Amino acid sequence: MIARTWHGAVPLENKEAFLEYEVETGVKDTLAVKGNRGAYLKVVEQGDYAHFFLCTMWEDMESMMAFAGPEPTIAVTYPKDEELGLISDPIVIIQEVTSADSPFEDDKKVHNI
Repeated sequence: MIARTWHGAVPLENKEAFLEYEVETGVKDTLAVKGNRGAYLKVVEQGDYAHFFLCTMWEDMESMMAFAGPEPTIAVTYPKDEELGLISDPIVIIQEVTSADSPFEDDKKVHNI
């Protein structure tokens, strides 16, 4: 199984709007792809920004690439990201894992979707 983790940050005043937008776009889009085994979203406030960590679980690289395209280490972006002030890491972390459990299990700020 493969985990793909993306990170981005928005100004704190856009936190709730971006959370709703991220669930409607990145989260739901990944869950709709055959071979997706789960999506976990963690939000952390730091200073003037809310940081978003989206970890998606995949059966294999082919299913991940069905969502992310031919370069799965490059972040997938959406049209409204810029409007909400998103600062997106351009590179995502991809690693093999032994289960589809949340990598954020011990944190109460995880949105298990």
